[in-house]
Amino acid sequence: MGVAAVSATLQVGSISRSIIARQLAERDLPQVMLELRRERGSTQSTEMNLTEIEFLRRNLSGWQSICAIYWVGSSPVEFQFEQANPLVLAVSEEFLLASGRKLVAGRFFTTADFTSYRSIAAIDRFLANKLFKGQQAIGQHLYVEGRPYVIVGVVQTKLEGDVPPEGQVIVPISVYNALTASHSIHIIRIRPNEIKVLESLGNQAEQLLAQRYPGRSFWVWNNVEDILQQQKILELSSQALAVVAAISLLVAGVGIANITIASVKERTTEIGLRRAIGATQANILMQLVLESTLLSLLGGTAATGVVHGLTVTIADAFNFPYQFQVEVVALALSSALLVGIGASLSPALQASQMEPDKALRSE
Repeated sequence: MGVAAVSATLQVGSISRSIIARQLAERDLPQVMLELRRERGSTQSTEMNLTEIEFLRRNLSGWQSICAIYWVGSSPVEFQFEQANPLVLAVSEEFLLASGRKLVAGRFFTTADFTSYRSIAAIDRFLANKLFKGQQAIGQHLYVEGRPYVIVGVVQTKLEGDVPPEGQVIVPISVYNALTASHSIHIIRIRPNEIKVLESLGNQAEQLLAQRYPGRSFWVWNNVEDILQQQKILELSSQALAVVAAISLLVAGVGIANITIASVKERTTEIGLRRAIGATQANILMQLVLESTLLSLLGGTAATGVVHGLTVTIADAFNFPYQFQVEVVALALSSALLVGIGASLSPALQASQMEPDKALRSE
């Protein structure tokens, strides 16, 4: 039972970490997002300016990349006879670096694309599959609100929270600003150097922007807040399971010690006889310790096998990411051997120190 508890604890932790890793992979890389808040009853704009990007780059610490986004919103697009209603985003140059998305085909925007106001676009894989049905998307003309854009790249599709994908069209923010005659942005995305500074980075950016917008407040959030909360719950659960496993191992050790003591009492005459015909104290000690170790190893192997079988069944039923890990089995069996040896050592040592004549007379 002790080994089963240890093995189950390790398996729960391994599966939970795999689930969190899978959830993170489905989203953009961890990043902080800031948006100017509209106060109730106020007519003030919620749009910031592109100059805030350079301001944050100069004054903010702990960031890896910063990009600006103008949230155009859902817009009908068409290609030949196919239509869709994807989300249209106007982005700055570091969008791919900030989001962590990879190119599936083609290229992304260059500095020349922004400065030359080229009417180009990148789409995500979901939209490419929906509109082009396996055809080559690169070089095709896509019409967004009646305006043609040449597709130069296809990027990964990422989830926005729990919302199912609808497709995305990404255009250079310089092109959209030229069309709307403004330099406004809606959201600033900041990718941190390390995920552990995510919250502090958001607070720091909010304080800096507050200097630029006195009396205004900001929405500050990150795209992995729910996952980080799950991670904290996992850590607490793992600690609780580790305590249960330790208690189970302690109980198992007491059980093995009692079995060894009972075995010594029942075999006192045998031990005395072996000592009388030449067995050393080391021989007696080694025999009893090996018996307990073998018992622990057999029990640990059986427990590990049962836990593995149950884990495979549950993982298949709930589509959990599970992969057999030799390290988990090795750690579980090592704990079994350690408990078996440690629990049997004291009674085995006492048995090995019996005087042969006293042991023989004890019958």
